[in-house]
Amino acid sequence: MPPSSPARPETAPLGSYVTSWRPAPVTDEDPLHADPVVALSAVLDLPAPAVRDGDAIPPLWHWLYFLNWTAQGDLGPDGHPLRGHFLPPVPDRQRMWAGGRCEIVEPLRLGGPAERISSLSAVTTKHGRTGELLFVTERREFRQDGRVRLVEEQDIVYRSGRNAARHPDALDESAAPEPDAPWQLPFQATPALLFGFSALTANAHRIHYDAPYCRDEEGYPGLVVHGPLLALLMLELPRRQTPERPVRSLSYRLRRPVFAGEHVSAYGTPGGTGAELSVATHREAQHATGEVVFG
Repeated sequence: MPPSSPARPETAPLGSYVTSWRPAPVTDEDPLHADPVVALSAVLDLPAPAVRDGDAIPPLWHWLYFLNWTAQGDLGPDGHPLRGHFLPPVPDRQRMWAGGRCEIVEPLRLGGPAERISSLSAVTTKHGRTGELLFVTERREFRQDGRVRLVEEQDIVYRSGRNAARHPDALDESAAPEPDAPWQLPFQATPALLFGFSALTANAHRIHYDAPYCRDEEGYPGLVVHGPLLALLMLELPRRQTPERPVRSLSYRLRRPVFAGEHVSAYGTPGGTGAELSVATHREAQHATGEVVFG
């Protein structure tokens, strides 16, 4: 764990808190047992487990593995860890998942032990509409049978203090999006779905299960759908529509929150070498966007 940064005035630039923050790489291991895949298949209401021992793990389903559970005493008031190896030492830290990329050299196989090497790739500061933001990119390399299988980058955004962005005052749980695309996957983001995904990804952030906290403390109209869940649902489109074409690379961007109870549609348009993907509600056509390239 890196030492805490010395206290600075709250008006100090975010970059000043991380000038000497350089966490060392970390290696984790996981046997890649089938239970998490079986559980997520049930959460997504699939008729059977998506894959079985020896099969390729679907794109982004590796997020079910290499989990680190934080002790209750080390969680902050929002349910997010107070400290962490790759959590930057900024005051009143608020975290948002912005997007990521993944290169699949060859897929991880269910049932075989694997290792993940995590490292800090980049730290940059930017100024957005609601203030200064710190972008942290974490690189993750996954190995199995002595070979590199996946290389992933995750872009996480941090701010100091609450987000001033505006959200709808009330939610319409009857309206449904009507995207014009050949691939469509409609679903409703129920509290039970969010609870299941939080449990499977070791996510204790209260915005996903504590509705009074969401409204009273964060200013949201309801529970927030996990950004990673939106990305994973976009990747369900090529998995279901073109199972014979393996995804070799993917990227995604999380743009606007979706809330529990809303009707959602993941939709996509295939092209010659890949597909363009999005997530829509009746409020907005692109809460999240993604792109895949086939092998």
